[in-house]
Amino acid sequence: MNTFVLPLLMGAPDQAAAGGTTASLISTFVPFGLVILIFYFLIIRPQNKKQKETEKMLSALKKGDKIVTIGGIHGVIQSVKEGTVVVKVDDSTKIEFSRSAIASVVESAKAEKATAEAVTDETK
Repeated sequence: MNTFVLPLLMGAPDQAAAGGTTASLISTFVPFGLVILIFYFLIIRPQNKKQKETEKMLSALKKGDKIVTIGGIHGVIQSVKEGTVVVKVDDSTKIEFSRSAIASVVESAKAEKATAEAVTDETK
């Protein structure tokens, strides 16, 4: 009787159940694969897209752009250096920031010129 009970207690598969181990492995790994795909499409991919957009925005900074820093300081870019930008906050106040401290560009210099030209044309 001990030779019959011991394999059952140990969870040893029978010869009839040996064919079902492949199916149980597949049913175990499929949910893990689905979770990885969900993480990729909901977390990793959008984060990579946002990072690329931020890098593109930082590389396109130019003099005259109105910006907002990550600390909430609003200003206009006075000069652009390799790793930093000088931001004019007030008439006599200029602050030098790292490029990575720029959160967003509120208004581009091109858009500002186009708006100014449109206003000038309307007043004529």
